[in-house]
Amino acid sequence: MTSADYIVLAVYFLVLVAIGLYCARLNKKQEDYFMGGRGFGKLMQTFAAFGAGTGPQDPIITGSGTFTKGMNGMWGVMYWLFVTPFYWITGVWYRRMRHLTLGDWYVERYESKKLGGAYAIFGVIFFMIYGSMFFSAIAKTAAPMIGVDHVNLFGSQIELQYVLVPSVGVIVLLYGMLGGLTAAYFTDLIQGICVIALSCMLIPLGLNALTGDSQLNPEGQGSFHVMHDQLPESFFDLMGGVGADFSLAYLIAIVFSNLFGIVVQPHFIATGGGSAKTENDARIGLVVGNFLKRFCTLGWVLTGLIAATLYADVAELIKDPDQAWGYASMQLLGPGFRGLMLACLLAALMSSVDAYMIVGSGLVVRNLYVPFINPTASEKNCLLTGKITGTIIVGGSIMFSLLIFDMIQQLTITFWFTLVFAAPFWVGMYWRKASTKAAWITVAYCLLFFTMIPYFGPNLIPAWRTNDSFLHTEPMRHVSKLEVLSKSSIRKHLALQQEAWREKKNTLPESQQSDHAKMEPSFINKERTIIAVPNQEGTELVELEVGKSKIRVNSPREFETNKDGSQKLWSGGQGMFWDKVVPVDASVKPEITDVKVEGDTTTTVYQYPQGTAMRGEGNFKLNLAFFLPLGVDIAGQSKANRNALELVPKIIMPFLVMIVASFITSALGAGNSKEALDRYYAKMKTRVVPDPEADQAKLEAVYAGEQPADRVKLFPNSQLEFQKPTKADVIGFVVSVLTCFAIIGLAFWIAGLGG
Repeated sequence: MTSADYIVLAVYFLVLVAIGLYCARLNKKQEDYFMGGRGFGKLMQTFAAFGAGTGPQDPIITGSGTFTKGMNGMWGVMYWLFVTPFYWITGVWYRRMRHLTLGDWYVERYESKKLGGAYAIFGVIFFMIYGSMFFSAIAKTAAPMIGVDHVNLFGSQIELQYVLVPSVGVIVLLYGMLGGLTAAYFTDLIQGICVIALSCMLIPLGLNALTGDSQLNPEGQGSFHVMHDQLPESFFDLMGGVGADFSLAYLIAIVFSNLFGIVVQPHFIATGGGSAKTENDARIGLVVGNFLKRFCTLGWVLTGLIAATLYADVAELIKDPDQAWGYASMQLLGPGFRGLMLACLLAALMSSVDAYMIVGSGLVVRNLYVPFINPTASEKNCLLTGKITGTIIVGGSIMFSLLIFDMIQQLTITFWFTLVFAAPFWVGMYWRKASTKAAWITVAYCLLFFTMIPYFGPNLIPAWRTNDSFLHTEPMRHVSKLEVLSKSSIRKHLALQQEAWREKKNTLPESQQSDHAKMEPSFINKERTIIAVPNQEGTELVELEVGKSKIRVNSPREFETNKDGSQKLWSGGQGMFWDKVVPVDASVKPEITDVKVEGDTTTTVYQYPQGTAMRGEGNFKLNLAFFLPLGVDIAGQSKANRNALELVPKIIMPFLVMIVASFITSALGAGNSKEALDRYYAKMKTRVVPDPEADQAKLEAVYAGEQPADRVKLFPNSQLEFQKPTKADVIGFVVSVLTCFAIIGLAFWIAGLGG
């Protein structure tokens, strides 16, 4: 990066802080700070939803997946697509609640301040861990863009992450703490526009680079033709290779898990529509903001394809494709724009964390501080407490990021979190019999079966770790396959050969340098279809040609290593019911037990010696073990189907527990009061009036029975509170579904360009 890039970064951050200072004047009471006075229109709500839903890891994951697997790499982010139409319905909920936090909803619906407090604790922990994933993502991404892994601070070399993560956290604190949700939304607007603009900017720059590359495109063909010419056709198959990571069952399970869980993520009370001026602003902003992200995903996919074509011979990207997005940005963008792109990736982090910070501080103030510590707190005290709490939340995220610098581990921790409070929310939204005690029982069940037993059960009952029923593992295999060289694979093969040649050159004495120079790998024809590389013994050069010669491709690759730095000899071996299954005696190593040769493929099978005592390590996958008594062949399932099976109890059981417990507690006279239920459901059927005073007057008239609610029940004279869909509900939902298919259709159209 150049000085111009750093100037752009500095100016960008100064603008954010200035926005915070300006918006600080607008915060007179809690509703101003936590909800921006509920005065945001469609534009602001759209970019609030886009900002909160777009993290710095999204373009990285999409670019990495596309660089290695082609267009089916988009499913790493795109599986959220089919949840989006439901936002058209849920967006109205948050505005009609008229609450400052989702904790307030649990207090009102279940008449329990303690349940609201429990949700507040859950929300703060969720924000800390989930926010830490964004901090980790930006630290991993910034290093290749900045070009350094360490910085010199006070005479010491310090890893970049330990400087960058706290620095970004301070910026978020400055503008978020000063300006509240209004500042967060204004910065989300700026950041969202920049992210979209620069994501789009990379595409024409990349396509132009393909068209003008005389080596990749000597005949002057179109850029999409060049991609099809250079990349395998499998790269343009949207569903090809999905079976390795996804199955239809797993995709369905993920969609339902996301649908049930997303609505109780604490920040949705604001970005999901609660801060909007009207109900239409709420639902349109939420849906359009999320569809913007889906369209951006297609842009990230196209950028990944461009990078896979232009930079197939960059050894660093072959070994670590997570750097593909950052590398393409550095190569394609000019000075100043690189700094702006890094600022946008930082913005993707900040636009999520600022919302988490403000909503999280609202949870603490509204559902912990005022109810249990200072019931007579003034508006000034509440605002001060909110700002202090926001600092703690961001500080906690930074701490988790630096202590657990592993995005996958951070994501795993949060994956089940939202399901803890999901069933009480959904059942309470639609069924009058849902009771407070049933909600507590359901939350306790989720904590017990999702966390306590999997984490602590094996320590209390060590025999679980050595139970043969739980020690199934995936096969350990090394697969070596002869593949015909393509224009893409020959460049990758040459890049790795050249890197190996350079590494060897650095170790040889001067006397051997001249002989080694004769063995340098290179293209030997103008069309770049033939390479000369050293043979296996390193004694002479051999020629390899596209479409004729075969190279041996191993899985795992030669450069892959284990966590201890040793070469990775096999893939698989993961435990089915544990994080991993290892020998009790750590000195015992797997042995080759079989070698199968089928055509050009050689499969080497590894196993531990017969009779080796094994034990499970890590957390116990209790929800997968539920299927053992049912006779389900867990070992015979693919990894994707096992993941789907593990999600099924986490999705279904909380709802069953909630419904059964509600029936029992209601029958025993422990249901909620009719007066509170009547007020709550009347409010949820009453459309919002933008003017707060007029809205409150309308609500009071509905409560008093002086005027009917705007919406009617779908099932009159029943305990079910489903509302009869309006024309706007149906049309909006159908249009959203059609938009989903249009996005998939656009992806297929892109795949066919130049083919």
